[in-house]
Amino acid sequence: MDTSEVIESAARYLQSLEGHVFDVLAVTKPVSVEAAVNLAKVISKLSPLVGNMIEINTVEVLNAGTEFRPYGKWVRQDPDFPDTILKGSISPVPGFEIKAWYPMATEITARFRESQNNFVEDNTSVVMLAWLPEHIIYGRPKIIGVCAASGKSVAAARDLHYHRPPDYLVLEPEDTRQRTRNLQQTNTNGYKFQGTGKQLSKAAAAVRSWGPGGKDYKPTPEYQSKLRLLTSRYPYRLDTNYAKIDRIAHTGIETFKKAIGGKQFLGMSVSQWTRVLSSEDDAAIRRTVKLLGIKGSGARSLVR
Repeated sequence: MDTSEVIESAARYLQSLEGHVFDVLAVTKPVSVEAAVNLAKVISKLSPLVGNMIEINTVEVLNAGTEFRPYGKWVRQDPDFPDTILKGSISPVPGFEIKAWYPMATEITARFRESQNNFVEDNTSVVMLAWLPEHIIYGRPKIIGVCAASGKSVAAARDLHYHRPPDYLVLEPEDTRQRTRNLQQTNTNGYKFQGTGKQLSKAAAAVRSWGPGGKDYKPTPEYQSKLRLLTSRYPYRLDTNYAKIDRIAHTGIETFKKAIGGKQFLGMSVSQWTRVLSSEDDAAIRRTVKLLGIKGSGARSLVR
């Protein structure tokens, strides 16, 4: 196998996880309808913890794939990028950035800020694993869908979506290769113009002076120097919402989001479950959780 073959094979292996239950944590079935209503309002708070546990256990899942053993072992990198690489004989090293997604959250909160310069060899794929509790609001985490996309394509889609000079700039990290490993930077950042209308007009004139294609994003030092000249002359603010995967308009990810939202569970789509359980309509939540076989109004102890 070469790098691309490993990535394709491992991506198919991960996509076969749909329906897989991770036995890492279990939420007990609510003892009453009222307990279910309260649980529905807070279950999303488990998302970061369960997401991290799924990401960690994905390495073990990959290592169970015997076809990779002749070439090395999948290892987790923390905090390095990407999350998982096949450490062994294949070069460039195949890797996966794993993103767990709880669809009943308000959006995909994971971010993807890695520079396009890190994907020159296109040896890293982004894998999103959508999960829900087995019984919508209780049970163990269950994978309901998997999406794999080239990291290079995700970074390019992000920069194409955000970069709108001079109003919005995507800036590459400075060259930090001479720094110690923990101080090296590989993440891009987004900056929103904060000046006056007159300043914006001057900045727009500067961008026009760059000639045809001047607004097209480039991660090159030459183009980045032009962007940094703008930030030195005009006021910009760091955008803290930059690079959320839910907002980068990657075609494959958008298709995946739509497919997950349409998946049916107990006669309702994931999108419908989300709308009801995230609403403030307690009566509607009470009616809906009864579909999960939750009955009664008692308040027995949850301790077992």
